[in-house]
Amino acid sequence: MIDMDKALATACKTGKVSYGTNVALQNAKTGKAKLIVLASNCPKDIKEQIEYYGEISKVPVITYKGGSMDLAEVCSKLFIISALSIRETGDSDILKITEEPKQ
Repeated sequence: MIDMDKALATACKTGKVSYGTNVALQNAKTGKAKLIVLASNCPKDIKEQIEYYGEISKVPVITYKGGSMDLAEVCSKLFIISALSIRETGDSDILKITEEPKQ
């Protein structure tokens, strides 16, 4: 099992990550992201839109166990994060999370 917090922190430090629901929605529509992470308290309508477009463009969308404040803390940012798009993973192995069988 991969430590989600550690993998996210590494991706934020060494990879290319965009923050915000608008960017995540755009990346879900265009398929430019390798992974989209949503906070557990992301607004329902936005979450549904991102998941819908992510499914169409085959971009995996996962929900982070914590809220937007927790997600910001993991990414070492001083603003809340409801959604983030990972375009380049850098040294992180976060994409292995999408390969693991769901329990």
